[in-house]
Amino acid sequence: MIFMKQNNRWQHKWGFQDTTFIINNDKSVTMTGSRYKLAGYKITKLLPYFEEQLNVKIDFDRPQEESLNKSVLSDNKNVNFCQEVSESFNDNQYNFAEQDRLQHSHGQTSAEEVYKVLYHQLDRTVDMVFYCESENDVKILIELATKHNVCLVPYGGGTNVSCALKLPHNEVRMIVAVDMGRMSRIEWIDKDNLRACVQAGITGVQLEEELKKQGFTCGHEPDSMELSTLGGWIATNASGMKKNRYGNIEQIVENITMVTPSGIIEQSQPSSRVSMGMQPQNLLFGSEGNLGIITSSVIKIHPLPQVQEYNSVIFPSFKHGLNFLNQLARTGAVPASVRLVDNKQFRFAQALKPEIKGISALLNKLTEFYVFKIRGLDPHKIVAATIVFEGSKQEVAHQKETIKSLAKQNKGLIAGGKNGQRGYMLTFAIAYIRDLLFNFHILGETFETTVPWSQVEQVCNSVSAAIEEEHKKHNLPGRPYLSYRITQLYHTSVCIYFTHAMYAKGIDNPESALSKIEHSLREIIIQNGGSISHHHGVGKLRSSFMKDMISSTSINLLKKMKQSIDPSNVFGIKNNVFDS
Repeated sequence: MIFMKQNNRWQHKWGFQDTTFIINNDKSVTMTGSRYKLAGYKITKLLPYFEEQLNVKIDFDRPQEESLNKSVLSDNKNVNFCQEVSESFNDNQYNFAEQDRLQHSHGQTSAEEVYKVLYHQLDRTVDMVFYCESENDVKILIELATKHNVCLVPYGGGTNVSCALKLPHNEVRMIVAVDMGRMSRIEWIDKDNLRACVQAGITGVQLEEELKKQGFTCGHEPDSMELSTLGGWIATNASGMKKNRYGNIEQIVENITMVTPSGIIEQSQPSSRVSMGMQPQNLLFGSEGNLGIITSSVIKIHPLPQVQEYNSVIFPSFKHGLNFLNQLARTGAVPASVRLVDNKQFRFAQALKPEIKGISALLNKLTEFYVFKIRGLDPHKIVAATIVFEGSKQEVAHQKETIKSLAKQNKGLIAGGKNGQRGYMLTFAIAYIRDLLFNFHILGETFETTVPWSQVEQVCNSVSAAIEEEHKKHNLPGRPYLSYRITQLYHTSVCIYFTHAMYAKGIDNPESALSKIEHSLREIIIQNGGSISHHHGVGKLRSSFMKDMISSTSINLLKKMKQSIDPSNVFGIKNNVFDS
């Protein structure tokens, strides 16, 4: 995979300023720039797909007006703190610029943050943005914040979708966003033991680009890898699309260095596994900015795979695809990535296909004739699995044979590597569609959960039924959109990734309605055996569910641990159980 260098990010929307979806005069859609393979083509079926799914007629000639002069709350300066910062650091390491402060005051949660900043106003903004350049900078900054009673909020890539960066409305202290983006170096690579020490502010793309030069990969590839950072992955307990081969972040990381108000948390040496009692560094996974600032980590690295190939399989129904995944998970021959999308997401991917003519159009029609007429698959029930193989020739060959055999058992049709690669790579491009839809009063969000194999269908069906009721309850126009895909496989469970959307033109406070609906759907998920999150963390969005997930004694233990290392609550972002 090759990505362009990251630069010129949108301040509030997703991704990079060279990339956006625009609507042409003929109501086709085009992605700008050249960053993604989807860019530059005329897409004719996308807008009709949205109207069909939402059952509304949308006026695409009259977009909602984004607030161009976004209001920023007056900064709350701690004069003595600011004075010592100016004496201790270079001038280019901190600023009070309104747009910089606004950008660092939210993540990418659709309703609670992005929609508000685009069309309304955030409830609270940071008062200063500080850019750390070394671990020593972090130490000094924390010392000054402790001395002057200032609140610090670690900031990585700003991609979280759990309101983890949403600022506490009742925080009266000066709030400083601590941007880690300048701490983005690989400090060393140990080729013999396949380890690397990496600063926490490095993005996934930067990490892979630098490792590739030395013939290695980390393998952690979340949807947000162009923007999200190593420190953010640890702080949210992240998972990547290739976790089957490389593991989740807790299996990738061997050592973490975090600076806290009480000192540094780390192990003296990295290790794949030790038996030395309770390990404090394990508490740093999922810490969500509540304890301190992660400055670096020792991670496992791998030689670049001998083979990387893509494939795809089409199934006549979600049940057939699910059974295929269940059988595959028990074979021991699971490829690096296997994802199953439901019919709505399959049709969404089809709607994103560029307009084609000539021989390509003819071949496409022949393919459709074979799939739907000869094989008899129903276009309104069909689902698809996208597959990524990585490893040695022998590994990949064995996995391919396993896939072929299990697909046949479950009435699957091998659809080829081109479709598989396209489906996988679309992941990085489709996030931009959200901001296009915002313009036309369509609000959407994603959320994920871990569900036992036996409960997958029940959870999907229950959430599908619940969203219909919620839509009626909030008196929303048209009908709701809900789709889902299975993205990670485990021995006992899977990760289900939901996408829901609604048309909200004429609705007061639509962002509030969306948040309430998601909360209700999360309740349904928990009632049917799902978890509150798989890899997006808890933040503030799901913090109310924590009392039902872990015991009161567990919560008290975490709060006492927080009190012991951060007695002045310097890190007062109030995520997870630390809401008071």
